[in-house]
Amino acid sequence: MLNFSRRPAEPATVSTPSVPDSRRRPWARRLRITGIVAAAAVGLTLVSTGANLALEGAERSSITPYGERIEISAGSLNVYQSGTVGPAIVLLSGLGTAAPALDFAPLIRALGDRKVIVVEGFGYGYSDMTAPARTVENITTELHEALTALQVPAPYVLAGHSISGFYTLAYANRYPKELSAVIGIDPTVPAGKLGAPSAGTSTGSQGGIPWSRIPSVTGLVRWVDSIAPSLAEPAGDAFTASERERLRLMSSWNFYNPALTDETLEMGNNARKLQGLRYPDGLPVLDFLAQDTIDSDPDWQKAHETQLQNVQQHKIVVLKGGHYLHWTQSTVIAKTITDFLARNN
Repeated sequence: MLNFSRRPAEPATVSTPSVPDSRRRPWARRLRITGIVAAAAVGLTLVSTGANLALEGAERSSITPYGERIEISAGSLNVYQSGTVGPAIVLLSGLGTAAPALDFAPLIRALGDRKVIVVEGFGYGYSDMTAPARTVENITTELHEALTALQVPAPYVLAGHSISGFYTLAYANRYPKELSAVIGIDPTVPAGKLGAPSAGTSTGSQGGIPWSRIPSVTGLVRWVDSIAPSLAEPAGDAFTASERERLRLMSSWNFYNPALTDETLEMGNNARKLQGLRYPDGLPVLDFLAQDTIDSDPDWQKAHETQLQNVQQHKIVVLKGGHYLHWTQSTVIAKTITDFLARNN
């Protein structure tokens, strides 16, 4: 018997070249790589943060703080004092100066036995790192409270670097009878590039995530300063090795803390409040201006001359160097201050 059943023919197969998985799904490979990189970055950040916190803790415990802390209504301020011959010269630092008492060390030494007081505002040196809004009213009130607590005899000399030009101007108008003279070290005036009213608008230093502190907390500032110490250490040869090392460390500790962040954001508001304000006519004022700043801002010198037009006893001295003139010109500055005060007091 014949069997007519036939096995169905199998369909013909078409050979197709194999496609690598990486070509068929490139997004998957990229996603895996991104995940690996992100995990590594998080891991490195956590390790760096832990190492930084441990190092900072060890550094703070092994280094004795300079100066003395005094209590005022808004918190605790650190104050450094040197010399005995008065009247006292009260020094105020520029914006973001990590350790004002160390920053002014060459000038303090050049002034010899002269009574010098460095008041480190909130967010600076060994003072509290949080504070009420950094308005010019609060800052000058805090300064007055600190000098009153220290029982500094009036009249005294108020000297400010950079942004402290705002505060010396406001202070001289609020407490004119307590000052015998004002000195500015490349001081900011409420006009021009550095003092423009549009410089910023404060949102307050309280609450929210302190994003500005992330580079410090994670150790980024520390590692950058270690690789490029010139970014944190002062120029010139007037500082000791110990002072340089401490300035480098404190630039990491204090980097853009809440009080400093708020002061930066408040610059525009403070500039607006001070527009048109002049020093009292009879108050002697001595300004040191940096040639480098004049070269970068053609209106810099004119702005200072305009501000002092009404002041009967004033002097503007232009010195070769950068914005931090007291790093490299402390000897000249000290002698000029001594001569100016002798003639006008």
